[in-house]
Amino acid sequence: MQDIPFDQRDGWIWVDGKTVPWKDAKVHVLTHALHYASSVFEGQRAYNGKIFKLEDHTDRLYRSADILGMEIPWTKDQINEACYENLAKNELVDAYQRPVVWRGAEKMGLSVKGTEIHVAIATWSWPSYFSPEARLKGLRLCMSNWRRPDPMTAPILAKSAANYPIGCLSKDEAENRGYDDALLLDWEGYVGEASGANIFFIKNGELHTPSLKCVLAGITRATVIEIAREKGMKICERNIRPEEMGDFDQAFLTGTAAEVTPLSEVGDFRFKAGEETIDLMNSYDALVRGK
Repeated sequence: MQDIPFDQRDGWIWVDGKTVPWKDAKVHVLTHALHYASSVFEGQRAYNGKIFKLEDHTDRLYRSADILGMEIPWTKDQINEACYENLAKNELVDAYQRPVVWRGAEKMGLSVKGTEIHVAIATWSWPSYFSPEARLKGLRLCMSNWRRPDPMTAPILAKSAANYPIGCLSKDEAENRGYDDALLLDWEGYVGEASGANIFFIKNGELHTPSLKCVLAGITRATVIEIAREKGMKICERNIRPEEMGDFDQAFLTGTAAEVTPLSEVGDFRFKAGEETIDLMNSYDALVRGK
């Protein structure tokens, strides 16, 4: 299934209030979003028929759309219902789901006035973003040459297509060099995030993670922080200098696709999947699966 191009798969996609056959869910080549990245989206997972933190994902979708000046023509409740409708239509209980909002092809150019806002929800079977083998032994990250931008230069607080080219470039370079992913610094030179996931470090039982000044407020990130607090761990959200990575014993990524995935190295720094990391990973897995 993973080798089949996404436009050639079977199934159903919810588009503008209607469920259509997967291969019929198309847009025109002059769609505004294709040329100007006027699109926002969510990545969410269903476990055992339950979409994890669906309301949080939908809230963020609306916040992202608002940042880009797009008014979604459906209520949050309608979108939530459509997410479950599409999950059932595709006869899936464990799945990845992608709601996406975009500007249509009514106009071409930088002006957005007069463009129609469209919404689609695609659902498919997608195991962990990283293979079980890679997840257990820890991912290897190189340092990207790209940086997360100043929040005054890009809509970085939105989960927008506009923010992902540098992640794609960083990921591609990392894989070409034999790594699993890349770590990007922020515009000031502090630790930012991976190509599409938040990063955490552990030292003396304390959890350290970059502040949200220029990284996406990950829902998995927030969930892991909640779990860690319940376990009595101290949480330090702050600016982390790159050289500080040498002081940490453990490191891991979080994200809806990545879930909780340990790291074995980031650039010149080495880590191990210690007791705290494994415990947080297992606790997260148990939470999302309702165990």
